[in-house]
Amino acid sequence: MSLENLIKAAYNESVEGNRQGDKLEEIGAIQRYIRSSKKIIIPNWNQSKVNIINKVLKDFQIPEAEHFEFHTNSADLSRMPAITKAQMALDLCECDLVIARGRLGIPGSGSLMIILDSKGRVLTGATSPSHVVHKKDLVEAVEDEITQCLERIGLKK
Repeated sequence: MSLENLIKAAYNESVEGNRQGDKLEEIGAIQRYIRSSKKIIIPNWNQSKVNIINKVLKDFQIPEAEHFEFHTNSADLSRMPAITKAQMALDLCECDLVIARGRLGIPGSGSLMIILDSKGRVLTGATSPSHVVHKKDLVEAVEDEITQCLERIGLKK
């Protein structure tokens, strides 16, 4: 069943009061969507983050992402900067998948890595505490977040 049909079926289950949680076929559909994506973008100004994410994508046998450079500073003015950054990228670029990382919420709230489909629907995400709490360097933090994103939907290296 297609992703759209699974979403519609889950919606109908919820409306009817029959939804009992996620199903393996739903997780499988998300996995297939990610693995079959032809154009994956990462919106930011930091090539090293793109390199780290692409290293992990390769480990999971997912196509390489493109670096999509545009000014994302205005996203920091929103309530959920990482999601805003991803949505801005979708407004500016045709793609199958966007992987964005940014602040979770207010300054000090930590970071969020989010993966959205071409319609802006959240497929998966992962959070990290603020750098001053976890003390990881950028490479380790980004690698941990993208790995968590993919593992939480059942993908394996």
